[in-house]
Amino acid sequence: MNQTITIQPVGSRVSNWGEGPIFFKDHLLYVDIEDHTLIRLNPETGSEETWEMGERIGTVVPMKTGGFLCAGDSGIYTFDPNTGERKKLADPEAEKRPDNRFNDGKCDPSGRFWGGTISTVKKTGDANLYMLDGQGKLSLKVSNVTNSNGICWNGDAKVMYYIDTPTKKIMAYPFDNETGEIGEPSLVLDTVEAGLAGSPDGMTIDAEDKLWVAMCHGGLVVCVDPVTGQVYRKVEFPCVETTACAFGGPNHDRLFVTTGLHKTLREPDAGKVFVVDGLQAAAAPSFSYGN
Repeated sequence: MNQTITIQPVGSRVSNWGEGPIFFKDHLLYVDIEDHTLIRLNPETGSEETWEMGERIGTVVPMKTGGFLCAGDSGIYTFDPNTGERKKLADPEAEKRPDNRFNDGKCDPSGRFWGGTISTVKKTGDANLYMLDGQGKLSLKVSNVTNSNGICWNGDAKVMYYIDTPTKKIMAYPFDNETGEIGEPSLVLDTVEAGLAGSPDGMTIDAEDKLWVAMCHGGLVVCVDPVTGQVYRKVEFPCVETTACAFGGPNHDRLFVTTGLHKTLREPDAGKVFVVDGLQAAAAPSFSYGN
């Protein structure tokens, strides 16, 4: 793979902990978890709109009816960016607050929202992965999780890929797009055995069903063939806290990567969104919540 690629920061915002990127209607939506902020970035102009959410927000997805679906400290809720109005949809781990909150989440091809929680006190197995269907019914899908991350589906919607970050593994679940049911998981890649620096965090998938995985604490995004488990390529960044990634742009061939601030290192562009061009990879548009 000898293509020439470019990596550059876009926008001016420096996030404490950028996460959850998703491209929608010419803009990149993402969150700054620790600064309680939802951001909408225009990558062509670098302009940014922000909304203070008043709590840690783990992820955001667009809704088919307009507005956003968000998940964070207070569970899953809708948010109208024009009025600021919120409507709570589910809060399954209220009794575990503040130790647990919602973390990463995305919508499946049928518009159901899959969101998982994180034990912020690192209590092993105390978090879960949930599915919220289009009627607002919440189901527990994967239990005994510690830090839920990296949810995406292959092109024919028969496989769901998922990461519980502390396991350092990427898993594949048989997926029924009609019902939202999942089967027994199988291992795609053990990132420790593969010799990859950092921990697998946010993840997306391209049109050829290759996985792109941000390696948090590793300054790296890797491309993985989920069929063979081969690490196809590595893209290195000038800061170590690479948290999540999403394809976007007019042709959905630009890879946007969120980052965070390291606790001790001082890195010039840490906390910014980076855009990678020239990968010769592209993805289908992202999915929105709703029937």
